[in-house]
Amino acid sequence: MPRVAVVFKIYAKEGELEKVLDSVKGLGAAGVQAQDVAFGIKVIKALFKFDDSQTSSSKIEESIKALDGVSEVEVDEESLI
Repeated sequence: MPRVAVVFKIYAKEGELEKVLDSVKGLGAAGVQAQDVAFGIKVIKALFKFDDSQTSSSKIEESIKALDGVSEVEVDEESLI
């Protein structure tokens, strides 16, 4: 089955960045980092790798949206690996 890699951009509510970083790591992300966007605003980029037959990027996106402290989530990149 094809394997998929997806990078999500996750925006945390003000003052919730560290909490969201820890929560995203707990979802099984292959890599998580905070990046500066502009004027002190940071975005979290999280890489998830998964088997296409077992889950989908939309299911992972919904799991991230459900985390406390998350204000917005979007797919930044998606590709087969």
